[in-house]
Amino acid sequence: MLATDPLNTSATYAFIMDGDGGIPLYSKRGDEPMIPASMSKLMLYYMVFERIKAGRLTMTDEFTVSEHAWRTGGAGTDGSTMFLPLNSKASIQDLLKGAIIISGNDACIVLAEGLFGSEEAYARAATARAKELGMMNSTFANSTGLDAPGHRMSAHDIAIIAFRIIKDFPEYYPMFREPEFTFNKTRQYNRNPLLRELDGADGVKTGHLSVSGYGLVGSAIREGKRRVIVLNGLGSETERKKEGPRVMRSAFLDFTASTLVNKGAEVAVADVWMGEQEKVSLIATESYATGLHMDAVPKIKGSVVYKSPLMAPIKEGDIVGNLIISAPGTPDKKIPVAAGKAVNEMGLLGKAIAGLKGE
Repeated sequence: MLATDPLNTSATYAFIMDGDGGIPLYSKRGDEPMIPASMSKLMLYYMVFERIKAGRLTMTDEFTVSEHAWRTGGAGTDGSTMFLPLNSKASIQDLLKGAIIISGNDACIVLAEGLFGSEEAYARAATARAKELGMMNSTFANSTGLDAPGHRMSAHDIAIIAFRIIKDFPEYYPMFREPEFTFNKTRQYNRNPLLRELDGADGVKTGHLSVSGYGLVGSAIREGKRRVIVLNGLGSETERKKEGPRVMRSAFLDFTASTLVNKGAEVAVADVWMGEQEKVSLIATESYATGLHMDAVPKIKGSVVYKSPLMAPIKEGDIVGNLIISAPGTPDKKIPVAAGKAVNEMGLLGKAIAGLKGE
């Protein structure tokens, strides 16, 4: 292990992901379910985008603002709002911009009700879809991220859904970097501090509740590489404005995604007992890539464990041992290794000669 936490963030929860391959680079309580606040709205955006891309919804379709949406997320509430009038209609494009750019709770509820009939139905569908996407620590109770029993996501899961939005819907992702949105003559601004404080930043979402603190899921590109960060539990908006850019800079400068072995690579040569060949190549049966702090890279170690010598006959592809890869800050990785080619058993004459040699 590294001697100290290499990121040293004040956030209660933190996660860094390689935004090109989805490889985790750093985790601080990253797989613990937490109160995600508005960062959980990413799940709603993803499900709306899915329907648009599938032709089941268009940007010009309109949904009606229900009383529930108006009372729970509208002008008379303390949360973020698009100020949608009761019983009015709004286009999917305006609702998405209101939900994404200014985090309007009313816009989210209108989208959820329009697609699923109710927030409760949306929450059930979102929980199921999250599992399909590999988000194993996410359960949803609403579309807004307002605190509710059972509404939880891990920082890792938030990174996953941000990564999937960027990868699966590049045509819609530019909405996340728009600095402002005006609806019904009311101009409001994107709260994401990365967009103003860091070159290359292009998304994704902030979150805040008194019970969860200040959070941020952000993404940026530098020199052709993308990073995704998630922070939650920060003490103030000022702290988020400072810590978000600092962590993103560290994500680029201090962490890397490394392929430590490729499938099919020779990792050792083993002695063979009573075989027509005396040695056989051992090859890795799978590739392995992981995220590492730069200080850990020189400390990577690998060893191949098998019972030597191997006894002939050996079939090509026979699993004969394991490659153990160790790196500071990550669990040891065990990869089965296989014989790279077949080795036939010696004939009787060969065995006799080997016996005379004392082998």
